[in-house]
Amino acid sequence: MTVLGASFPQTEIGTDPAVIRDWALAVEAMGFAYVLAFDHVLGARAGHPALAGTRFRMNHQSLVHEPLVLFGYLAALTQRVEVVSGIIILPQRQTALVAKQAAEVDVLSGGRLRLGVGLGWNRVEFEALGEDFHNRGRRVEEQIEVLRLLWTEELVTFHGRWHTIDDAGLHPRPVQRPIPIWFGVEDDRAVERAGRIGDGWMALGQPDAENARRVALLREAARRAERDPGALRIVGPIGLRASTTPDDWRRDAEGWRRLGATHVTVNTLNAGYPTVAAHLEALDRVRQTLAPLLA
Repeated sequence: MTVLGASFPQTEIGTDPAVIRDWALAVEAMGFAYVLAFDHVLGARAGHPALAGTRFRMNHQSLVHEPLVLFGYLAALTQRVEVVSGIIILPQRQTALVAKQAAEVDVLSGGRLRLGVGLGWNRVEFEALGEDFHNRGRRVEEQIEVLRLLWTEELVTFHGRWHTIDDAGLHPRPVQRPIPIWFGVEDDRAVERAGRIGDGWMALGQPDAENARRVALLREAARRAERDPGALRIVGPIGLRASTTPDDWRRDAEGWRRLGATHVTVNTLNAGYPTVAAHLEALDRVRQTLAPLLA
């Protein structure tokens, strides 16, 4: 069985708490297993020279709700649906604070948090948060180690390259010990890292030959680390566009299943839906189309 989730329409849903509530309750009522939301703390000015060459279009006018605060709100509203960060930009955040916030969300949701993490692309955002953009790949591995220690141990003493903890711990600790950590990445080095230390991998793009190669790299990295490649979870996205059809959705879902995806996320962002109701109608159409394939 492949699990079906819905991507929170961050930049298009607006700021009305009632609208966000209604979207989340409708998604849960439809039977989606999880809600995925992405992360940005700051957006740089559109056209900022530091962002030249990036393929992402986020800027200071892009509306982005803070995911862990959002998940605390959704935890109080929902009963079953899992909340998933896709992704938290971990190296631009203080590790112990992320551990605390994630543990709290996990407690308040009854163990429904999955922490997707990634390295980020916005140097301006890193600088504003006081973190080094250039060593983020090296730091994230130590961050993962620290997170898991804080979630599982009552008291932690840790002296690493970037973290020092002297006989201290979180209270409360999460329901899940540890909270699952999934990597959202495309770079080969990061895919290898996901296979070596992650619980899952969140793919981007299409179920094509390039992502098939990444899946093979992910599994080989797990084997080299003496981990079970079959235990790794894989998320594949299905992005809706005005030109996509039910046949396209089926083809993408089947493609992700062939690549070993355990989860598929339906994304309605940037598809031209003028209202939140239209986003929900699209999600329901995709769900009805894919349910027989994913059961």
